[in-house]
Amino acid sequence: MSNELFERVAKRIDSYSDQMIKIQTELTALPALGPENGGEGEAKKADYVKDWLKNLKVDELIEVNAPDNRVPAGIRPNLLVMVKGKSQAKTIWLMSHLDIVPPGDAGLWDTDPYKVVVKDGKLYGRGVEDNQQGLVASLFAIKALQDEKLVQAYDVGLAIVADEETGSHKGLGYVLEQRPQLFRKEDLIIIPDAGNGDGTMIEVAEKSIYWMKFQVIGKQCHGSTPEAGINAHKAGAHLIVKLNRLYELYNATDPVFEPPISTFEPTQKTANVPNVNTIPGEDVFYFDCRILPKYDLKDVEKTVRKMADEIEQQFKVKINISSPQREQAAPATPVDALVVKALEKAILAVHKKQPKSVGIGGGTVAAFFRRAGLDAAVWATLDELAHQPNEYCVLDNLIKDTKVFANIFLQA
Repeated sequence: MSNELFERVAKRIDSYSDQMIKIQTELTALPALGPENGGEGEAKKADYVKDWLKNLKVDELIEVNAPDNRVPAGIRPNLLVMVKGKSQAKTIWLMSHLDIVPPGDAGLWDTDPYKVVVKDGKLYGRGVEDNQQGLVASLFAIKALQDEKLVQAYDVGLAIVADEETGSHKGLGYVLEQRPQLFRKEDLIIIPDAGNGDGTMIEVAEKSIYWMKFQVIGKQCHGSTPEAGINAHKAGAHLIVKLNRLYELYNATDPVFEPPISTFEPTQKTANVPNVNTIPGEDVFYFDCRILPKYDLKDVEKTVRKMADEIEQQFKVKINISSPQREQAAPATPVDALVVKALEKAILAVHKKQPKSVGIGGGTVAAFFRRAGLDAAVWATLDELAHQPNEYCVLDNLIKDTKVFANIFLQA
């Protein structure tokens, strides 16, 4: 790919700003909320995208619709858009999602969340960054090449899915279950759904997530006669201190992650007794643990159970442990994977900055691909306004993301 060729495409993308604002406005006016969030699903938004695709030369549109009788349409739509390139040796996949989260407290919004407002180079509205920025950039990257009468080096696929915000069981998870043959090990899979403000962060790995709920059961009594009861709160406090040893027992570091260690932190504490002069007979608290992929969560569970047993014996309490969320980390995408190298080259060309591969403590939909043995990278240029009031998309970020995707399409 010559610089002159890419500059042609980049200039074409610069001319799309008004069209990008228009599609963002029209998509935002179609709230795609899942039934878990009190919505009717993504069908209307998917129909809009299918209609917009008439602007492109699409070789195949595959619909993998997940049945769901909780929504009026009866299905959760998943669109797979295929555009052939010069070679069919691999497919460059861009995955975005149709669904959004609710706006939350309307009083925290300065504008109507479902009506896009453009101000100071930003588009305000629910869903404009998460994940319409990725969707719109994907569409216009294909359009730019076609308007310049260019053919990308390899096939391009757009996976436009449902249900990302509430588990992906009706979205990507369903697609991979029903049509696994569409995704190959040699494919480049990019998910424009996380990133940083200067576009230099490529997410390649995630930590395991292990939330723990501890219920400590003792015996309630009057505060002046502690010998008549068993202080569940005191036993729980000692357990919290003991659990801090997890930092010592699982002390490996991995520079890909920030922070580069496993974390084991006490978080939520529920109310026990309503008054000061009663010793609680029950105490409930939680831990949020983000654990490096090298550690097996089963081993961590055994260690935690052993510590709880020791506290049980010391204080004569009963400790029940449950897990509201537990997910072993998917295998990491290697930092030298083809998808990472292609992104690095394109980011450098567009942003003029050296990107960095990182791991994160949270979970993303990339885990579905990685567990299937497919290398996937999560990347976008974002101010990280997802799920917040006054969510916005920076128009310049949208344009640059489109250029990065177009650059990758042109790479041989």
